Amino acid sequence: MANTNQTPAKKEGTGEYIKGVKKEMSKVIWPSRKELVTYTIVVLATCAVFALGFWLIDTGVIAALRGILGITLN
Repeated sequence: MANTNQTPAKKEGTGEYIKGVKKEMSKVIWPSRKELVTYTIVVLATCAVFALGFWLIDTGVIAALRGILGITLN
């Protein structure tokens, strides 16, 4: 049976929340400028490769469907 005599956790105020955020942000290891530029280039290149791949697949599927269904565009 559950114990119903427990009191709910005390809500923290906004000030305590801000202090907690500052404490956690001080633990973050921020990348250097060189790392940031490198990571950004990697993300953009990866996005470009995936976009090109999806475009090629989409174009191929559309061409196959047009061939199968005999649909032509003017």
